[in-house]
Amino acid sequence: MTVFETLAESGPLLRDAVRSGNLRVLASMLGPAFRGLVRHRGRHEDSTPVRLGYRAHFDWRYARTDPEMARLYEAAKKSQWNAADDLPWSTNVDPESAERPIIPDTIMPIARHPRFLRLSPVEKGRQRSALLAWMLSQFLHGEQGALFAAAQVTEAVPWLDAKLFGSTQVVDEGRHVEVFHTYLTQKLGKLYEINDNLYVVIDALMTDGRWDLKFLGMQIMIEGLALGAFGFLRGATTEPLLRQLLTNVIGDEARHVHYGVLALHKFYSGELSERERREREDWAFEVAVLLRNRFLAGEFYEEHWAHAMTRHEWNQLVLDSGMMTIFRRTMFKRIVPNLKSIGLLSDRVRDRYAELGLLEYEHGPAAPELTAQDLLDDP
Repeated sequence: MTVFETLAESGPLLRDAVRSGNLRVLASMLGPAFRGLVRHRGRHEDSTPVRLGYRAHFDWRYARTDPEMARLYEAAKKSQWNAADDLPWSTNVDPESAERPIIPDTIMPIARHPRFLRLSPVEKGRQRSALLAWMLSQFLHGEQGALFAAAQVTEAVPWLDAKLFGSTQVVDEGRHVEVFHTYLTQKLGKLYEINDNLYVVIDALMTDGRWDLKFLGMQIMIEGLALGAFGFLRGATTEPLLRQLLTNVIGDEARHVHYGVLALHKFYSGELSERERREREDWAFEVAVLLRNRFLAGEFYEEHWAHAMTRHEWNQLVLDSGMMTIFRRTMFKRIVPNLKSIGLLSDRVRDRYAELGLLEYEHGPAAPELTAQDLLDDP
């Protein structure tokens, strides 16, 4: 398969960038797409050096001019928790149990397939555990990206109140890397490589020199999607340690997305030209497609089902799965209202989101209107 065939199969990076006429988006995405979808750097390297290109912004006046951001900073300081002490790590977890499944079969996109139904209880338990490990592995990789992006944004954002809050997010993201890695290694005993589509998103936002695109990619897109995914998984599992872990992480993530909406609304409403706003609107859509494709669980397929069906058949099965439809909508429930709030859901792109079935929640509340408890009560 050629490079361009691989890119075309992996998502509408070429088609939609050209259709929108936004060649700057195409140019900014092609490098990350080549490194992630063609070279598979996340799969083939133990560590990846990334060339960065952004400016740090020092504020020598120390002006505290944003009361809402200052309140968010105070809330973040009061909400810190210690991953080692505040989670019940002594909980016994049997990830392959048939009597007490760690996740229900209904989460499995292949749950109704005749081949899955014929599996033994032991093999079903093994696959449930593996799918959960795949999901948590992608959360872990996303959290490492969030850790690095939060550090970059703290340097680059021009407002002191935003820098102060950013410093708390760096601590939060380090804690999230710690808890997901600990659960994967100590309780599930399995860690999957990063999904190629997620790698492209992280590469794109890390290497772009514009601080607001780091905010947009991480705070609005990845963190917003994580909120939906964490809430969905928390509602599906009965394993007490995992439920408490996700509860704590959701509280942190709610602040992070709120932070992103505050900062970008302020910046996009007053400091962008229409051309710049359109570019960010198109860029956000491309990221939305990559994040949707991230949850096709290709790495799980390669391990458990590649012998039984083609990749195309698997992708179609996942996309048509009732559970995955609910899962995707739940994830984007936390993204689409925030895109609208910061001015990146105009009429020119609404049809593209509608084609993906992602406009169902466009009139839902944005992050500043939600508390962490709201998110826990209504994942």
